[in-house]
Amino acid sequence: RYISTFRPSVKCEVAKNKAQWKTMGPAKVAVPSPKNFLQKHSKEPKLPARKKEQDSKKLPALSVPRRTDHPVMGIQSKKNFINTNAVAAITGLPKKPQPIYVDRRQGDKYLLETSGLVPKYIKKKDYGVTPKYVTQRNEEMKRAQKEYEAGILEHLKKRAMKRLSDEERRSLLQGLKKNWEEVYREFQGLSVEIDTIPKKIYKEKLELQMKQLEHDIEVIEKHKVIYIANE
Repeated sequence: RYISTFRPSVKCEVAKNKAQWKTMGPAKVAVPSPKNFLQKHSKEPKLPARKKEQDSKKLPALSVPRRTDHPVMGIQSKKNFINTNAVAAITGLPKKPQPIYVDRRQGDKYLLETSGLVPKYIKKKDYGVTPKYVTQRNEEMKRAQKEYEAGILEHLKKRAMKRLSDEERRSLLQGLKKNWEEVYREFQGLSVEIDTIPKKIYKEKLELQMKQLEHDIEVIEKHKVIYIANE
């Protein structure tokens, strides 16, 4: 059978340390004295000691006289208060009565100045003066109008008008008259009796074309100078 070579050393270690496991904790414990018993409020936190108030933090002295103070006796004034009050009443300006208003039958009175019925706005320094925001708005409107007009002028410059020459005007007028003659020839070729709807529609169409051509011819003959916009 196998026997470990460390067996005797292990036995010695076990025998040496076996006495330490016989008790829980140290073998001898100091028994508390019966005089050191737990007292009431002994575990509550204690506040630090109160410091004495310094001279700088003392409260100011009160103006009320103390109980031990005695008034000064024997001081008299030679001032005649009756005459002084009479002179002040004679020479003084009378008080102006405050304007009031009554809005109920019970006679409840209120000050008129704070009621909003007095037109105080007339006495203001800026009464009748145009406010700043109105002048700023008018300036902005004028500036926007100028920018709009400048934009229109720029647009018109880009789309400059072209004047028709006399030859172009004459050829245009001849072409319109030629178209009118062709439409008039078609109108003359209509039947005398218009009894169907297509015939009526065609007749109205020819009449409208003739009226438009006559109007265009009249405008060109009336105006010697004609401008055309370049698109």
